Amino acid sequence: MASTTEPELHRDGDDNASQEDEDTGAQVAPIVKLEEVAVTTGEEDEDPILDLKAKLYRFDKEGNQWKERGGGNVKLLKHKVTGKVRLLMRQSKTLKICANHLVHGSLTVQEHSGNEKSCVWHASDFADGELKDELFCIRFPYVENCKTFMTTMQEVAESQGEEEEENKDASDTAAILEKLTVGEDKPVGKEPEKVTKTEKLTVGENKSEEKKTEEVTNTHKKDEHGVV
Repeated sequence: MASTTEPELHRDGDDNASQEDEDTGAQVAPIVKLEEVAVTTGEEDEDPILDLKAKLYRFDKEGNQWKERGGGNVKLLKHKVTGKVRLLMRQSKTLKICANHLVHGSLTVQEHSGNEKSCVWHASDFADGELKDELFCIRFPYVENCKTFMTTMQEVAESQGEEEEENKDASDTAAILEKLTVGEDKPVGKEPEKVTKTEKLTVGENKSEEKKTEEVTNTHKKDEHGVV
């Protein structure tokens, strides 16, 4: 009996499997149609200079201790138009901004005491929606990454300092040229007055010519009467 029931059980299982795999051809339309939405990150007009995985800390002055801001990728982004470079770091899972500040000429990065994988720097950060003077500490998984970060940050800071000086010199030169242009334009404004006076003289001469023409005409008329 056992040998006869086992095949029957297998056949029933095969029938059920075939019924489950059968395609009915029915199509169910979605209740709500979702449209694609373009998501902007604010990095579309920037080129990445550096992108490294790290963990960021900030110094809490009130508690006199370091507090973790989050772990993720720290980036140095250069704007395609202005050439400004900023540091941007987001948390890996939530994508919340941990740090967001410009790299200017006066920024300096130093190795954290007692740890070759970490470095510290001061910056005016805008991660929380308002400028705050923060002391940051960043830790990398490898010493080489920390050295690369420090070297790149220093090079960018120096280049930004040179650009600020060039922009200042350019603005000063533009101001001087503007003053010179204004000074040269002043005598040009007096020329229309001279032209006006000349026009008056010309009008006066025309009047005198008209008087002479009238005198000649009157004389000619007298001659004609005398002849008659």
